Amino acid sequence: MTVSAFNHLWLSGLFGDLAMGEVFSPERQMAHMLAFEAAWSRACGAAGLFDPTRAETAACAIESAQVNYADIAAGMAQDGVPVPRLVKQLQAIAPADALHKGATSQDVVDTALAMTLREASDLIAARLADLETHLMALEARFGDRPLMGRTRMQAATQITVRDRILTWHCPLKGHLDRLEMLRPKTEKVQIGGASGDRKALGDKADTVVAEVAKSLGLAPTNKAWHTMRESVTEYASFLSLVSGTLGKVGQDIALMSQQGIEEISMSRGGGSSAMPHKQNPVAAELLVTLARFNATQVSAMHHAMVHEQERSGAAWALEWMILPQMAMATARALTVAIDLSQNITRLGSD
Repeated sequence: MTVSAFNHLWLSGLFGDLAMGEVFSPERQMAHMLAFEAAWSRACGAAGLFDPTRAETAACAIESAQVNYADIAAGMAQDGVPVPRLVKQLQAIAPADALHKGATSQDVVDTALAMTLREASDLIAARLADLETHLMALEARFGDRPLMGRTRMQAATQITVRDRILTWHCPLKGHLDRLEMLRPKTEKVQIGGASGDRKALGDKADTVVAEVAKSLGLAPTNKAWHTMRESVTEYASFLSLVSGTLGKVGQDIALMSQQGIEEISMSRGGGSSAMPHKQNPVAAELLVTLARFNATQVSAMHHAMVHEQERSGAAWALEWMILPQMAMATARALTVAIDLSQNITRLGSD
């Protein structure tokens, strides 16, 4: 049994997104954590903090590790993080004196998050660009046709289809620009050690940070961001902005498809068990639902910004519950909007 609509046996048919699901999958997250541990061993070996030969042995063993996920889950229940059990498993196959020492659980998990958000951003950027192309094609095809402008859902003055579509695709370029500015803030390594001060690394701290960041394709940082979560929260806000834009598209299409208004035709719609003559605007409605879902999650991510002192368990764990679902909702909304834009066969009056 699952309690998430995004991977439920049948609800996932409406809400699920396979590509984003893979990005946030446990296996992919574990691969990122192992990549951090391997990069850590090598960087500390190169800096002289670990024996270089043993560090390379450890890194190779980490890269080929077969993780016992049941043990990780049991450790999660006890420790609140997956890393202590992971380190124990790695110590069984690699030199214990050449792995993890000087790092902390949050370094591993947050760096894995940065790598996850990098992949999520690639996916979202590609879909935003794709959707923009399809909406501009609709504008080129139907843009000159007349359409009744509506304010407060009442007939106002005549506009063109182009006027309506411009409100759909103009924000997409802004979202792409926003994401481009946001990525350097999220795609950065997390290294702070026990209390966030990198004390265990001594005068080699900058060297190790730079080497790990380079190995993982992330940006180095001058200070750990263990309790400074504004970039992660800003990313969540970005996700809600994207899904909100798509929710507006869905709301417009649902209203345009109403019987008696019929300003739009689509090649397919949703069926009804009781009224087989109907074609319900399921895709348009889903865009509204996903927008409202993300809008409610943003406040929780702002609550998750409040980290006490140098480490929080409560606030940090809240992120794990919310951010993946927001990414899933945004990715699904983009796919639905792309499909919907390709199913439109008529807009406005002939």
